[in-house]
Amino acid sequence: MKENVLDVLTYMFESYFYDEIDTLFNRESMLEELVEVGFDHHDVKHAFDWLADLPSSHEDLALTSPTHQTIRIFDASEHEKLDSECRGYLLKLEQMGIFTPASRELVIDRVMALEADEITIEQLRWVSLIVLYNLANSDIPYSWLEDIVMDLSSSHIH
Repeated sequence: MKENVLDVLTYMFESYFYDEIDTLFNRESMLEELVEVGFDHHDVKHAFDWLADLPSSHEDLALTSPTHQTIRIFDASEHEKLDSECRGYLLKLEQMGIFTPASRELVIDRVMALEADEITIEQLRWVSLIVLYNLANSDIPYSWLEDIVMDLSSSHIH
């Protein structure tokens, strides 16, 4: 199985995000542990960089929310990476009030930062969950957030 940065991020999220935040970013020991588990050194470093570029609160986002309802137009590179199911998923989370326009843009930014030609709906769910969890600063119970983000797969978006 070819491991990639998103696999590293998913593993880190499942294994470490439940622990105390102070232990999460002991970068050197964590890097060694992830390489010992079998992840590529380059992918682990890229995952750390990906996380470092992730704002930790809505206040850290440089985007302001529009005052009127807007429509998000995806550019050609976003269309290539995100199929219609993924784009519909993003819209659904925004319509449900889970995403603000700014957090939606952050998810898109983080997806585009991944070294992948295409993103599956499952991968998009993980990126969304990691971004929302990080933005929530653990104020929202993880299980509630996970249920909303991961269980949208049962509803087909057209």
